[in-house]
Amino acid sequence: MKIKNALLSTAAAATSLFAIGATAQAATVTVKAGDTVSEIAADHNTTVDAIKQANKLQNANLIFVGQQLELDGEATTQQAQTQTQQAQPQQQQTQQAQPQQRTQAQPQAQAPAAKATTPATNYNAGNSSDSAAKAWIAGKESGGSYSARNGQYIGKYQLSASYLNGDYSAANQERVANNYVSSRYGSWTNAKNHWLSNGWY
Repeated sequence: MKIKNALLSTAAAATSLFAIGATAQAATVTVKAGDTVSEIAADHNTTVDAIKQANKLQNANLIFVGQQLELDGEATTQQAQTQTQQAQPQQQQTQQAQPQQRTQAQPQAQAPAAKATTPATNYNAGNSSDSAAKAWIAGKESGGSYSARNGQYIGKYQLSASYLNGDYSAANQERVANNYVSSRYGSWTNAKNHWLSNGWY
């Protein structure tokens, strides 16, 4: 009788220990055929990421029948904290990016630099009408000859000898004539109009 009671007591103790062990093992699940991590997570009030972290799974879709998966409740909390910590640097990066955008935008907001302007002049040696007027005056004054002379007036444009300052070269005649017309009339076209009205320029 005593032996029987002793055996029963031992069995009860073993059952208690097994129950305690089962409770301790409650955070572990054995994968059965057809199980998925998402179903296991839903059944045990946890998340797929928590199970992945707790078991260091590379691929949550790759689990095996008989595999023991830990369901660590703390993993979910740690995961949430990690996500929060990861979100904060992203927000800081966004906040840091905004001043840079403002800084870059400021130079664009400044008034554009004024374009360099050249004082407007009516005289333009490259203008075709001015070139034609210049040739017309040369034809009237000297027949287009750099060596033509009429008293004190010399050359193609019949300039005063004092204007030419003793240099009767073709280059000097052209330069002095351009300067004279530019300063007095503004353009060869205006000089021609004056010549038509007065017979000289």
